[in-house]
Amino acid sequence: MNTLSNETYVFPQRLKEIRELRKLTQTQLSEKSKIPSTSISHLEAGSRKPSFDNLRKLGVALDVSTDYLLGRVDDLEGTNTDTLFRDLQNLTDSDRETIRRFAESLRNK
Repeated sequence: MNTLSNETYVFPQRLKEIRELRKLTQTQLSEKSKIPSTSISHLEAGSRKPSFDNLRKLGVALDVSTDYLLGRVDDLEGTNTDTLFRDLQNLTDSDRETIRRFAESLRNK
């Protein structure tokens, strides 16, 4: 099966699964993502495909990567990016080393 077909098949299922895992109704996800609940219903039914913008909004609202929603990765646990991790990406090597040493000292308490 090619990637596009896989994404088309997997997305509606994954969207519903992760929404239910996060204990959200379609209405709650609508409010959180700023996407109309009717659109979320259509996306879960597979009758519509998400725009790039809506895919991004759903990923943020559900705290999951768009790659997971699209079926490009199967590991849900590794998909949500912690804000601390994102912040670390923007630090200098020297600052990252300082934080690494600090974290190590916390582990050794």
